[in-house]
Parts: sequence; C-alpha cells; structure tokens
Amino acid sequence: MGEKRTGGCLCGDLRYEVNGPMRPVIYCHCRQCRRTSGHHVAATSAPRGAVTITGEPVWFESSPGIRRGFCGRCGSNVFWDGHDSATLSIFAGTLDDASGLTAAGHIFCADRGAYYDITDGLPQAAAADPALTTQVPKAQ
Repeated sequence: MGEKRTGGCLCGDLRYEVNGPMRPVIYCHCRQCRRTSGHHVAATSAPRGAVTITGEPVWFESSPGIRRGFCGRCGSNVFWDGHDSATLSIFAGTLDDASGLTAAGHIFCADRGAYYDITDGLPQAAAADPALTTQVPKAQ
C-alpha cells in the first residue's frame, strides 16, 4: 500500500490514519455541508478498511442513511459517512498533509451560497454526481 496519511480534529482528541490511496477532492455545496462547515466542504475519501480512527467521533445522522462525524470536544467536522458506501469521506482540511491530492469537481452547485461564484473551471454538477464521488482512489 505504500501511502500513509494522517489527520484529525483541531484539538487532537480525534485522529485518523489512512493506509492507501485517496479519492480526489470533491467540493460539496449542498445546504447541509454549508451549514455544518460555514461554507462548502472539500472532501476526499478512502476505502473503509484503509481508515483507522483513534478517539471516538460523535455521529450525527443528518438525513436517512447519512451521518456526519465530528469531534465531541472541539466540534471539528471530520467525516461524512453514507451507510451503504464502501468508502468513508474525510474532510480534506483535516489532513495533516494533503500534498499530492487534487480537486476533481463540484457537486450540489444548485445549492451553492449566493455570496460566491465557482470559477475554477472544474466540472460542476447541479446535484449528486456519482461519476465524481465514486471515483476509485488511485495511487499518488
């Protein structure tokens, strides 16, 4: 597997390690992501078996079959978990070192905040886009 990345929350109570490749970063502009983060979310993902979590995330079921994991002490948003997904989404800003990862696109652009534009030239989807979010992580 060769690749190893680490990350965690602001206070350090919640840490994780990923052994293996991660999916490119996807920006999500849905209302829930904007409300939990204060803006849009930048998330990558990894196969569940490649992620080891140290500490106990607090899980909030934000909609049926979807839960969000955060630190119970400092409140940092760290994970997004679709119960039927083979991967666990990880907020890219929580990585200790995100070098080598690149952004691949935007989802839920129809929900974006009215105070900003998306001008980076990456693909944009009005809602969910499995072609973007289910990309198989590739070795960096």
